[in-house]
Amino acid sequence: MDFISIRIITGDIRRLVGFYENVTGMQAAWGNEDFAELRTAHGTLAIGSTRTVALFAPGSARPADNHTVIIEFLVDDVDTIYEKLKNAVEDFVNEPTTMPWGNRALLFRDPDGNMVNFFTPVTPEAIERFRR
Repeated sequence: MDFISIRIITGDIRRLVGFYENVTGMQAAWGNEDFAELRTAHGTLAIGSTRTVALFAPGSARPADNHTVIIEFLVDDVDTIYEKLKNAVEDFVNEPTTMPWGNRALLFRDPDGNMVNFFTPVTPEAIERFRR
């Protein structure tokens, strides 16, 4: 089994896709007006409009209602990215902080309130864990 993607359902797909394009520097691939993907070498962030929910089961997903999942991106230098994002992100959860497990992490919320973590491994153990 391979993990492929995580999907966010949103009431404003253009706004949310634009936000992720801005903070990641990646260009989204649009499948249609209701679905886009930001693809990395190891996984995909998919974004679907609320109009796609009925294809699964009506009412099975609600936009802007996530309080448990953190969307994480491995980055080269979280401190440099933080300086670049200061004008693009409205809701920072924390400034870059070195966590007990060895990652330097920057947590913020996207426009729908989903928590996003940009992190850089900084201890030898963490660096080894994410060696590619």
